[in-house]
Amino acid sequence: MKIAAFIPARYGSTRFPGKPLALIAGKPMIQHVYEHSAACRELSDVYVATDDERILECVEGFGGKAVMTSDAHRSGTDRISEAAKSMGLDADDIVVNIQGDQPTFPPDILSQLVGPLIADPSIPMSTLMYRIRDKENIRNPNHVKVVTDKDGFALYFSRFPIPFCRDEGSEGRYFKHLGFYGFRMSFLVEFTGMPEGLLESIERLEQLRALENGFRIKVVESFFDSIEVDVPKDIDLVEGDLHLRSPYRYANTDGDLSTC
Repeated sequence: MKIAAFIPARYGSTRFPGKPLALIAGKPMIQHVYEHSAACRELSDVYVATDDERILECVEGFGGKAVMTSDAHRSGTDRISEAAKSMGLDADDIVVNIQGDQPTFPPDILSQLVGPLIADPSIPMSTLMYRIRDKENIRNPNHVKVVTDKDGFALYFSRFPIPFCRDEGSEGRYFKHLGFYGFRMSFLVEFTGMPEGLLESIERLEQLRALENGFRIKVVESFFDSIEVDVPKDIDLVEGDLHLRSPYRYANTDGDLSTC
């Protein structure tokens, strides 16, 4: 069984054009993401899936692998589906979707992500969550919240604080959804072929499409948060996070070990 990771990356972001190529601590952001991904021992391969020659050239320039895809995709999941199909993956292989704008994650969380899919062939999809400690983030719609059942399967994802605490003075436990996904290849093909769901269109959260169609999503709690770069000013925050974290070791394309 192969476990292949794909990092969707497009140049034409509305809020931050050229975001994958933005320099963070002297490296393009896409290189940080690629190298952190390649450090996960469970992954067979890592590819950047892009629709832009500049990103392709950048990735190949630092020794990474990239796949050109259509510029008509609505989402990163659609993009990695095209890329995964071009690799000829088998139905039971695992495809990992790694967001290209989260450059500081520790590779261990990818091991957590694929663990349930390796252990249980009946699970079609997995993702991650992180317990929110900062109360201000609970009401931030950019931090998607998730609630699960007792077995760790998603009940719902929302930009609204869930669960809602009815009684004054009571406090709930809130979990932020981290945008990493594991798919069984057969389900990825099925998922991207489904029409957009009603809840998905309201919340603008594509993972709700799976729940609306009766599929289970295993959610694993991570003890590491993952900071996203949405606009240029976020780079300072990310560089600070890179400075504070202990160095992660990753294998570069020559098989040598470096630190980032």
